[in-house]
Amino acid sequence: MSILAAAVTEGEGLKAIGAGLGYGLAAIGPGIGIGIVVGAAIDAMTRQPESAGTARTTMFLGIAFTEALALIGFVVFILLLP
Repeated sequence: MSILAAAVTEGEGLKAIGAGLGYGLAAIGPGIGIGIVVGAAIDAMTRQPESAGTARTTMFLGIAFTEALALIGFVVFILLLP
């Protein structure tokens, strides 16, 4: 195998590792964020049970917006692989 072919193969491997590492780091933030959102919503529902419906709706919106960040990271991961 020539040096040029080895360099190209190594570059492709590093590209895949970088894309996977990037997605892994992009998924950590939303995971922590969703945990914080759900914890705060449960705390709000236990303090004021009469406003549980509003807190639940706000919680689901927060989860959806936070999960969008992980989905954006996944799309970037897919685009970087080829």
